[in-house]
Amino acid sequence: MPQRVLVTGGTGFVAGHVIQELLDHGYRVRATVRTAAAALPAPVETARADLGSDEGWAEAVAGCDYVLHVASPFPAALPDDEQELIRPAVEGTLRVLRAAAAGGTVKRVVLTSSCAAVVAGHDRRDLAARVYTEADWSVVDASPPYQKSKTLAERAAWDFVAELPAAQRFELVAVNPGLVLGPLGRASAGTSVDVVRRLLARDVPGSARMAMAIVDVRDLAAAHRLAMETPSAAGNRYILAGEDMWMRDAARVLAAEFAGRGFRVPTGVMPNWVLWLAARFDRSLRLALYFLDRRERVSAAKAQRELGWVMRPARETLVDTGNSLIERGIVTPRGARAVPSAEPAGGR
Repeated sequence: MPQRVLVTGGTGFVAGHVIQELLDHGYRVRATVRTAAAALPAPVETARADLGSDEGWAEAVAGCDYVLHVASPFPAALPDDEQELIRPAVEGTLRVLRAAAAGGTVKRVVLTSSCAAVVAGHDRRDLAARVYTEADWSVVDASPPYQKSKTLAERAAWDFVAELPAAQRFELVAVNPGLVLGPLGRASAGTSVDVVRRLLARDVPGSARMAMAIVDVRDLAAAHRLAMETPSAAGNRYILAGEDMWMRDAARVLAAEFAGRGFRVPTGVMPNWVLWLAARFDRSLRLALYFLDRRERVSAAKAQRELGWVMRPARETLVDTGNSLIERGIVTPRGARAVPSAEPAGGR
């Protein structure tokens, strides 16, 4: 009988690709959804459970060999109260882990953390001077709300497992992706791909002075499976991201690929004051202010060495993201009408 894996946040961008990766490799998959209307097509089993409530989690993990905890709030805009992100991230993670411990069948949990739990809160000069690894942690007191939520949730997970009695203990692995891009699984764009959507739609006059360490969602899905399957991965963190790319270079890739299809991608660099001014009127842009003039230099060497993980070139990921947004009608050439794209959560 194939082993059963629970994937949390089953309707999300990352989770959708993780589910397909598991199915392609012969696993039985159960996924959590928040409403009955969100039930996923067969052969995926669905279980109703929400990170904000204890209800449903015991049933969700029952009989599962592994849990991939992918679900986490990913904001479309900066919240007024940081606890709107921190509380559900930390408490939701602990709900999943408590259920896994109580269920008695779970061998390993793979937690989807983030590079936000590695590089945030550090001085810009230090970020530019060295490459960060899994030994590094974000500085909580100096981090914005989202980065703080990911750091505290991952810290809470490691502390929880360390304090479990031996009879209930399971293995824990954390995966720490960078900016997740790639083809969409359905006709809506999660928060993480919005940077590509904005460039193709020419919603911004130029590229912000920021750098992104990109990971393809398909490669991220494969990394979840490898982190689950590899015996030696237990107790480890794994950074999953390529070399950081300046946004102007990403814009140039998109411009070269899509100019012939009517997309006028802005390739100039936008002065910082323009983004600060625009963010006064567009709350979603406030998330980007923290990243201005910051690099995100991280190394995925450990995942490549220990998991046998490989990743696509960033250019391929950017082009595939753009093609997916176009194919689904989320972005269209100037003058044509696009379908609504905002999806407030579930990006990464």
